[in-house]
Amino acid sequence: MSSSLRIGIIGASGWLGGAIAASILDAGLVQPHDLCVSFRTERPDRLKGSFWTTENQRLADRSDVIIPSVRPGDWPPLAVDANGKLVISVMAGVRLSQLAEHHNTDRVVRSLPNAAAEVGKSYTPWVATAAVSDRDRFIVRSIFEACGTADEVAGEGEIDYLTGLSGSGPAFPALLATAMIKDAVAYGISPTVAERAAISVLIGTGRLFERRDECSARVVETFLDYRGTTAAAIEAMRSAGFDAAVGAGLAAALKKSVSMGERS
Repeated sequence: MSSSLRIGIIGASGWLGGAIAASILDAGLVQPHDLCVSFRTERPDRLKGSFWTTENQRLADRSDVIIPSVRPGDWPPLAVDANGKLVISVMAGVRLSQLAEHHNTDRVVRSLPNAAAEVGKSYTPWVATAAVSDRDRFIVRSIFEACGTADEVAGEGEIDYLTGLSGSGPAFPALLATAMIKDAVAYGISPTVAERAAISVLIGTGRLFERRDECSARVVETFLDYRGTTAAAIEAMRSAGFDAAVGAGLAAALKKSVSMGERS
């Protein structure tokens, strides 16, 4: 990455903007003096050497790449003229056409990292306008690969769907863990032991998938073929509507993502 590249992150005092900023600094994509970051009320005590400001237009003027990282509901009043620069949105629901018109640029990327960017394990799908160049795409990939893994997808419909699937980050595994802990406590297991057991399952699973690169469906089939206690549990969960519940949740997330864009 060129040492002259300057990146600005609007909302870097938030968890996602701050995580992206820390990741690109750790990866050496930019030097601290080439990173401009904004905050609204109180300046965070991190990202040493970076240029902090409360003036988002000043940030845009100093930057080659601008990353708006604010809540979608806070975006409409964000009056920032990017003047043809590369804008990479990490906001759910806000569409490419809206971003292009609002920020005065046709070089726009819409993406959706998740909370695991904080530990370099986010999965980020992204889509670009036709005006985004190969050089721009290299920059986008470099930024999101510093945060984990990333894929350019075919269209905004895929981003809308993946907002619910991968954009949820730890939410769905945490929901499963919470249900497991609740059931264990009801059985008589101490809350401390129940939580340690459930969280260890999630941590261990993630590391196994990372190391072995196995297909998730094949893992399920392996346990079903063994016909043991886990197979009995899987069959009971499916009979109780587990797959349908997940599908309903993702459908609700998709509907919400589309409606957020319509309101922006």
